[in-house]
Amino acid sequence: MQAVGIVVEYNPFHNGHLHHVTEAKRTTNSDVAVAVMSGQFLQRGEPALVDKWHRTKMALQSGVDIVIELPYIFSTAQATLFASGSIQLLEAMHCKHLAFGSEQGTITPFINTYEVIESNRDLYNSIIKEHVQQGKSYPQALFIAYEQLTQHYPDAYIDLAQPNNILGYHYVEAIKQLHCIMQPATIQRIAAGYYDAIDTSSQIASATGIRQALFGGQNLTEVSQFLPHVSIEQLQIWQHTHGQFASWESFWPLLKYAIIRHTPQQLKQYADVAEGLENSLIKHAATSDSYAEFMNSLKSKRYTWTRLQRMLTHIFTGVTKEQLHQTKTPSYIRILGMTKQGQAYISSIKKSLTLPLISRVAAVSDPVLAIDLHATQMYQQGVAQFSNIKIDEDYKSPPIRF
Repeated sequence: MQAVGIVVEYNPFHNGHLHHVTEAKRTTNSDVAVAVMSGQFLQRGEPALVDKWHRTKMALQSGVDIVIELPYIFSTAQATLFASGSIQLLEAMHCKHLAFGSEQGTITPFINTYEVIESNRDLYNSIIKEHVQQGKSYPQALFIAYEQLTQHYPDAYIDLAQPNNILGYHYVEAIKQLHCIMQPATIQRIAAGYYDAIDTSSQIASATGIRQALFGGQNLTEVSQFLPHVSIEQLQIWQHTHGQFASWESFWPLLKYAIIRHTPQQLKQYADVAEGLENSLIKHAATSDSYAEFMNSLKSKRYTWTRLQRMLTHIFTGVTKEQLHQTKTPSYIRILGMTKQGQAYISSIKKSLTLPLISRVAAVSDPVLAIDLHATQMYQQGVAQFSNIKIDEDYKSPPIRF
């Protein structure tokens, strides 16, 4: 059996994701799709719309055969570490290919981009450092360095201003630097851009657009054309159980408390808290009545919205700089769910796995897993701000089987 790996968040699983899974299997001639999926908190520094169990069910009923969890220390990290953790887990699962969605749509420009940056790494890093020191955000500095570098070379390169291209580059970078057997492939992103609002004339919308519509007052019926039926069903179950979807706005009372209960010196211990921001965090949290008000008062040209949100995620979950950077290598594979085809694939590779396979967490002692379990507890507390029904606990949740 041959497997293709995909890196996902499914927040929520939509028709574009369905296209990606289908094309990933078809173009790589794979029998099985293995998805490494973020848990309760995501790479852009926000809580998932619904928990990982509902999102796993969406995936398994839509063509994904195995869902494994990307640990918190990778799922909430900047792109390089996010990609590295994901790639290491998919390589450990013996995936022959990685198939990622991109605005570019062809793999050669990604390879060219990696090679030109790698062969000019010192110059590239020095340009980035220069522009960061001038007050630009890291993504802005990276883009400037890239533009300056590639204008001197004739090959086709990717547009690093596009969000999926950026992640795709880091996947290719990780595969090359880790000397993986797995080969990269890319699927053209269709119809909707990463940040686009929903367009009712299309069947495809970005997860960002769908979330914006839901948080903007539209109901599930009004976004149903962009989602497979199984996704609508899982979202309806969550909404019926809890009344609303998870967000920083709904978590705000707890997040506010998590910030203002600390001294500035104490805040500095948390992962991604930038030097000098600790006083502003406390000041603006104390005077803001909502998450939106807080973020609008906090934002600056130097720090992107995503960077600020990742900072807040770590404060909320209590993850320190030391904890986040304690390892750059996954130490286990945690299965969230699998189909019968997925079970057959796991049986075929089980004896050759280089990492322990975890289906139940109660008997496992691992510092990285401990952070995941704590993150789920904090997500539970956030949901408890608007719901009397507890979400499924990690200790009581075996892998989902379809």
